[in-house]
Amino acid sequence: MEYLDVCDENGCPTGETVSRERAHREGILHRTAHVWVVRRGERDWQVLLQKRSLEKESYPGLYDTSSAGHIPAGEEPSLSALRELREELGAAASPEDLRRIGFFRVRYEKTFHGRLFRDNEAVTVYLLLKSLDEGTLTLQRGEVDEVRWFDLDHVISETGSPGSIFCVPAESLKLLRQALKAAGERDAF
Repeated sequence: MEYLDVCDENGCPTGETVSRERAHREGILHRTAHVWVVRRGERDWQVLLQKRSLEKESYPGLYDTSSAGHIPAGEEPSLSALRELREELGAAASPEDLRRIGFFRVRYEKTFHGRLFRDNEAVTVYLLLKSLDEGTLTLQRGEVDEVRWFDLDHVISETGSPGSIFCVPAESLKLLRQALKAAGERDAF
């Protein structure tokens, strides 16, 4: 069973732990780490998105953040981010490759597969500037069905639209766009 740190509104652990199942059943605030894998495209930035497995308990079959996952109790967000990259995509990166670009909160209740799912997360967001070849990645069965590069502007414009194929958090996209704008050209990284 996976245990998570219960955290405060700022993402700081309170010293209490909870099972992942209970966190989602009761909507208990816990931590996650998200990684945006980004490359420079012909015209603009491109982002690698994963298509969530149809078996996932939330947003099955939709395209989501490059890599994301719960932070196990006692683990640092950056180490969790690197572990999720390896597990979900088979992509190796070092702590120096990740750039922390912000933090946001997620809170919602929705029904998936006929069950109520409560999500209450404190999310630390990272950027990995790396042009991964999606054909060489080893995707985690049961988690990721495929990965694909998308123009970032397209993802931003379609997120939240009715019938959208994307389930990426708008707040996370905002952090990503701000980080890329602040950096200017890719050489600024």
